[in-house]
Amino acid sequence: MRRAALSFALLFALSFAPARADESGAQRAIDPAKSTVGFSISLLFVQHVTGTVPILSGKLTLDEDSPIPLSASAVLDATKLTTGDRDQTNALHSGDFFDVARFPTWTFRSTQVTPHGPAAFGMDGVLTIHGVSQPEHLDVTVGGDAAHPSYHAVGHVDRHAFGMSVTRIDPAIGGTADVILDIALK
Repeated sequence: MRRAALSFALLFALSFAPARADESGAQRAIDPAKSTVGFSISLLFVQHVTGTVPILSGKLTLDEDSPIPLSASAVLDATKLTTGDRDQTNALHSGDFFDVARFPTWTFRSTQVTPHGPAAFGMDGVLTIHGVSQPEHLDVTVGGDAAHPSYHAVGHVDRHAFGMSVTRIDPAIGGTADVILDIALK
């Protein structure tokens, strides 16, 4: 149960990045050392399994006058996904879930950014995990200023949408993984 829960939560975590690739502006790199992607999913209906997956690289395209991105993309390292529990982590890495030997990275590419004021926006995009691409949505708030923005994003990923095998313990694992991203730029 923990395996499936963690794997699906991590799937979404990879997805941070706002974007409309056709927009022009200044590109800024995501700082992997100062950015985190975390997930949480219920297990056995009473506890939550949590974990993280590191960002390998990413970029945002910003208008010089606004911290709200015009576009974004990110690549996450599924091979470094961890839960803090060796057995859970190994299960998520296995062919039953993320199959990191075959699919070592996850990607997100934004397709639309919808401002909700000067410091908040919705971001739609395409998340690819386990060789399956699905549309996903993030609600994002902006910290800092236009010169030094930071981003806090929250999303919810349906773990069943990414084509992974279902185990006999599937009913004991939550169907939706909550994902939280805190993104800093270089």
